[in-house]
Amino acid sequence: MIFVIEDDPNIRELVTYTLQSTGFDACGFENGSEFLKALSDGEKPELVLLDIMLPKIDGLTVCKKLRHTLNVPILILSAKDEEIDKILGLELGADDYITKPFSVRELMARVKANLRKAEVQVQNSANVEKPKKENVVIELGDLILDTERFEVKVRGKIIDLT
Repeated sequence: MIFVIEDDPNIRELVTYTLQSTGFDACGFENGSEFLKALSDGEKPELVLLDIMLPKIDGLTVCKKLRHTLNVPILILSAKDEEIDKILGLELGADDYITKPFSVRELMARVKANLRKAEVQVQNSANVEKPKKENVVIELGDLILDTERFEVKVRGKIIDLT
């Protein structure tokens, strides 16, 4: 399911319709509060399309909250096209930033690319066995370095290091 959080009903309906017509399940929300309520009710999106300028709770706040609770791709759709707005959105957890007006074809390409990337990450984390840490203790005369504990001892006494 792809969630579209957009206060402009025309854009929300266009994006939702386009997603549905290309085979995606999509659901629209008018503001950040509705979206966060759906999350608290147990809804889990695969991807989120998020406007920044929303009533009640702005999109950047929603982005931060979402990033702390779920690991899903977040694409910002915004009329704010200044470099600082893009940087802020990406640093707060968005995976992509698309400015309005946007091409529907480009939007769909970015949605598909971000879903592919998320799918690869899930597969890699599920299939790859995490390497076990090997405790390495290096001894050189009276000096002992313990790499697992991050300790240094000289003649049996722990030395504080920065």
